[in-house]
Amino acid sequence: MSTGSGGAGIPAGGTGIRLHAPAPGWSVEADVVVVGSGVAGLTAALRCAAAGRRTVVVTKARLDDGSTRWAQGGIAAALGDGDTPEQHLDDTLVAGAGLCDEEAVRLLVTDGPGAVRRLMAAGAVFDTSAETGEIELTREGGHHRRRIAHAGGDATGAEISRALVEAVQAAGIETVENALVLDLLTDAEGRTAGVTLHVMGEGQHDGVGAVHAPAVILATGGMGQVFSATTNPSVSTGDGVALALRAGAEVSDLEFVQFHPTVLFLGAGSEGQQPLVSEAVRGEGAHLVDADGVRFMVGQHELAELAPRDIVAKGITRRMLEQGVDHMYLDGRHFGADMWEHRFPTILAACRAHGIDPVTEPVPVAPAAHYASGGVRTDLDGRTTVPGLYACGEVACTGVHGANRLASNSLLEGLVFAERIAADIISHRPASTGPGIPLPSTGPLLPAEARLEIQRIMTEGAGVLRSAESLRGAATALQALYTAALHDLDVHGKTAEPGTDTWEATNLLCVARVLVAAALRREETRGCHWREDHPDRDDAAWRHHLVVRLSRTEKRALVVTATDSADFPSVRHPLGTEMMEQQP
Repeated sequence: MSTGSGGAGIPAGGTGIRLHAPAPGWSVEADVVVVGSGVAGLTAALRCAAAGRRTVVVTKARLDDGSTRWAQGGIAAALGDGDTPEQHLDDTLVAGAGLCDEEAVRLLVTDGPGAVRRLMAAGAVFDTSAETGEIELTREGGHHRRRIAHAGGDATGAEISRALVEAVQAAGIETVENALVLDLLTDAEGRTAGVTLHVMGEGQHDGVGAVHAPAVILATGGMGQVFSATTNPSVSTGDGVALALRAGAEVSDLEFVQFHPTVLFLGAGSEGQQPLVSEAVRGEGAHLVDADGVRFMVGQHELAELAPRDIVAKGITRRMLEQGVDHMYLDGRHFGADMWEHRFPTILAACRAHGIDPVTEPVPVAPAAHYASGGVRTDLDGRTTVPGLYACGEVACTGVHGANRLASNSLLEGLVFAERIAADIISHRPASTGPGIPLPSTGPLLPAEARLEIQRIMTEGAGVLRSAESLRGAATALQALYTAALHDLDVHGKTAEPGTDTWEATNLLCVARVLVAAALRREETRGCHWREDHPDRDDAAWRHHLVVRLSRTEKRALVVTATDSADFPSVRHPLGTEMMEQQP
């Protein structure tokens, strides 16, 4: 953990970069502030509050509007007869393509069954067999056993969100909704002292304010909106990763963006959040076919359509390129109307809303950005490299997912590591800090319209298929956006008007630059990182993680560092040899 002094006016370990924003006009005091209201954030909040910690939940939309509610497939855990954590571990390691931290995975699969049962005790209701009364388990890509618990057929996330939101409300935990987190507050020693945030719309608080707390838990979800088409909601703009970077934290594995293989294809040029067609549909026996009805995944992997997601996404993309088309099909006509209506009611309704009836016709599908396997680097207790700052859920990189997340491990990771974070905070009360006076804003804001340009650049240059040429083109285009904004700030003293749209665009540019820098550096194909110019996996040169931070000496530079192995080093120890410093 960094303990060196910062520059003039910069706390130890900080970067001195902050979003341009008005000074806080209101404040709230707490022991813990949780940023995000998905499975990870609400689980952590409930545990902390139950132990008597003053807990405040800050969420960007409504309490139930995060990514968790969109999860269709389910939550993976060794709950079935004959299944074991060891088998779950083996499937996770295979999917992670050599980059999982095995200690983190073992913790996940061992603690997982108990965490799911505690979730049920909190009120979550999973589908059960009418005959036995036991939890119904299904199978998804990369799993060799049925171990996916689901609810409402294909509405698992919505049920988990409902149960946790109701539990939070019953516990009387203070919440601040419609609030975009801006930056971390730190004291003179670089320890966490809370966050600044902007509340959008009417409520108890309005405008920019602060929550003062010695412990901050980032559970802000993903960054899928960095691409034109994604399964992520519009709020998933990488805010947590960008905040952590500006605070001096390290992020890892951002090059490993999982593209879900089967997203409802809505036509060329479709943008924003796209309807997901759950992997569970394939788990129940639907087939991937081309326009001629050929099952093109047969022979490409022993599990065919149920291969890990990176392999299926690549198989679909290859077939599209071979045939010069922009989508494939998922054929589940043999299910019959009854199965579609009872097992997959959400998907059926979404398809029919777009004029497609899965009961009578194949569903057009194509890959779209889905999940960030990387994020803010943590240890096994969710601690980051900034004292008092924790991260869990999709915003975090615990080492569990490696180069490609195993299907339905995300909800489980959120549960397990949120519980561990709460336990760490409860047993080691963070040191009391000062109020954490916000530093002057030094980072430029991008205009709101830059968001669409960033998405176009990333989709063209850093999507499913990548190459040195495409990534360099993306890096150059992103740099041009950044340089123009920086020039306006440094030379003319001007920046875009502070507001939700400009803060989100600025955060998207931050995470896009890091993603491209790491993807350009990793000269191999591994997991969901597919380099056309380096088509093979190279364990000798690349079986390690790339960790990125903002330089503390060269303002706004990206420093990319390699770990010594696939295992994560402790967040309290320095990394290996520095590999590259990219100066804007």
